[in-house]
Amino acid sequence: MKEKLLLEKEDLIAIGIKENTAVRIIREGKQLMIDKGFDFYDNRRLGLVPTQAVEEILGISIMKNNGGKEYVC
Repeated sequence: MKEKLLLEKEDLIAIGIKENTAVRIIREGKQLMIDKGFDFYDNRRLGLVPTQAVEEILGISIMKNNGGKEYVC
């Protein structure tokens, strides 16, 4: 499976993160990107953030091969 460059709330839910937590992670990811100077993410309608930003927030790699199983993201 190809690794996604951008993640949305549904991708995080698919790997087992609860909905409210997924929303908070996306919100924090958007703020992280804004802080890095990417004003594009300062948009209420935008629900995608780079996988790299989510991994930075969570402190783990999203795309891992776990005993033959790959995460959806």
